[in-house]
Amino acid sequence: MIGGAQAPAYGEVQMPVAAAPAATLTYSGDKVVITGSVDNLFKTAEFTGPNRVLKQDRARINVDALALTKSFEQTRIRMAAAAAAKDPAKAKASDPYVAVMPRPIEVASIDPASSEALRAIDSSVPMPAAQSGQLAYAREMAPVTSFDTAPAESKYSERDLWCMAQAVYFESRGESYRGQVAVAQVVMNRLKHRLYPKTICGVVFQGEERRNACQFSFACDGIPETINDQKSWAQAQEIARKVTDGELYLTEVANATHYHASYVYPDWAPRLKRVTKIGLHVFYRFKTRAG
Repeated sequence: MIGGAQAPAYGEVQMPVAAAPAATLTYSGDKVVITGSVDNLFKTAEFTGPNRVLKQDRARINVDALALTKSFEQTRIRMAAAAAAKDPAKAKASDPYVAVMPRPIEVASIDPASSEALRAIDSSVPMPAAQSGQLAYAREMAPVTSFDTAPAESKYSERDLWCMAQAVYFESRGESYRGQVAVAQVVMNRLKHRLYPKTICGVVFQGEERRNACQFSFACDGIPETINDQKSWAQAQEIARKVTDGELYLTEVANATHYHASYVYPDWAPRLKRVTKIGLHVFYRFKTRAG
């Protein structure tokens, strides 16, 4: 009763099949609800093409290892016969292994005086009479390499380092480590500049005789310089040593020669080029012709 209807003139007639409704997505809270049929998705090229098994079932070359090794059988026999011969010079020309008999090989020695191989290359090339004791492969004859592990002596005096540490401590002990390094770098930049004294102490205490008009304010503010924070003082000494030795250098500070606190704006600031700001300090350098 459920088969196709048969008519005398028109052959077999298939009953129409209703199309499956298209799938839709709805949400019920956090859950996704699919309504309808998703069969049409499996009729696309992604699903009707070759599956993974078919794609991986490719033709592989079957190598007969036994047959492959037999192709080298004659060569192995001749090489074995040549190696077994006690005196290769007595081998007959008709022997099958003569064509592949190994020739004597001499490895070039280090000493040219006893090397037949080197003389066979070119007897006209002058060669040293004996091997050199300085060759890389004769290092046991060379003197032992020694390294001086002692720290390099600073080119600055203890007083210079003390003056630098004073500037770092009294000018920037409340700043970050980088902020303290920046102050020390300004001192070094002034030391290298033609407009400033030629010693670290001279740079740090320049103008100390003028009340509140010196280069570094701590040197002329009338307040006694008393070190009461030993941890900060030890760090200031460390920074002084490393900056003077060139171990510490801030690229953003570069060749800055001036700085001021961010809560003031001195009259000299507009005449210089601002380079960076670290903590509460703003740093400047001299302007060039290009700006």
